[in-house]
Amino acid sequence: MSVTAPDQALAVAWEIRIDDAPVALSARGDLVAVAGAEGAVRVLDAAMGAEMGALDLPGGALDVELAPDARHLAVTGPLGYALWRRDDGCTTVRESGAWSAAAAWADGSKVAVASGRRALVLDADGAELWRTEPAASTVTDLAWMRQGRRLAVAAYGAVCCHERHTEKPVVTYPYIGSHLALAVAPTGRWICSGNQDASIHIWRTRDASELTMSGYPEKVSRLAFDESGFWLAADGAPDVTVWDFSGKGPVGTAPRSLRCHETITALAWRPGAAGHLASGGDDGTVALWHATAGRPESRLRPARELDGDGSAVAALAWAGPHLLVTAHRDGRVRAYGVPSRNAL
Repeated sequence: MSVTAPDQALAVAWEIRIDDAPVALSARGDLVAVAGAEGAVRVLDAAMGAEMGALDLPGGALDVELAPDARHLAVTGPLGYALWRRDDGCTTVRESGAWSAAAAWADGSKVAVASGRRALVLDADGAELWRTEPAASTVTDLAWMRQGRRLAVAAYGAVCCHERHTEKPVVTYPYIGSHLALAVAPTGRWICSGNQDASIHIWRTRDASELTMSGYPEKVSRLAFDESGFWLAADGAPDVTVWDFSGKGPVGTAPRSLRCHETITALAWRPGAAGHLASGGDDGTVALWHATAGRPESRLRPARELDGDGSAVAALAWAGPHLLVTAHRDGRVRAYGVPSRNAL
């Protein structure tokens, strides 16, 4: 395993500590948002780490998402959701009592939030635009497709796709099992779910053909496509697996394997097409990878390892291509300056 020499260490741009255990990060534009398990949300300046805003979600937080224009924020939790507006700091809290696992912005004016067995689509101020019909169980994840014109919603037994103001799905992709994570390729060609049964299930949207990658030793709860839509990173094992979705996709191929952590706790692709991936583990280590190097079945070594002082990594986010933000369970949030795309 490679270890970064001291003179190659990445510079720490800033570091803060929040009085909560972080569970989620989001970075858009010039802002970074961190949400804690007890519901504390802090909005930070990406360059300096200075606090730009704050809110609290009663009942705790599960996910936080900044809008693409960094003018609004959504945070979801076990008892509901909240929206924050940058211009005046106005916060709208909805204590629905429904488990809200995820939020996803279509653009700066429209956000989808999971709310129990439904997905709600709201404007930036929290007014409801439309909602999906109830799913078979609690919605676990959601993602926008077709530049915000179609919403994919994951719940037990299926991923359902809805278009504007359509309560009933326009397309249903069935799979008998519990979906824990949803990833849609930026190209719109592929929908992937990470599942409780230790598998990744894939649908090609053009013809609804299916593929299951099974045999993972653990449940697959983290999936992430890179910006090109050609590479999918997943947990489910001590190794991060990276699948090639170029050409006809991963059918009949083997993934690259990235071994650094005993338990993977976070994944985040660097913006751009260089194939750089950051991963975090329960030992506090953050690894940086040339994740698309080598051939299928290659076992890759980290390009760098960042020591997190032993506290588990809770979340990772890239604030542009040159700043990696890490959040650790002990409340530390740290930003590292990262070299140009052709180097790590």
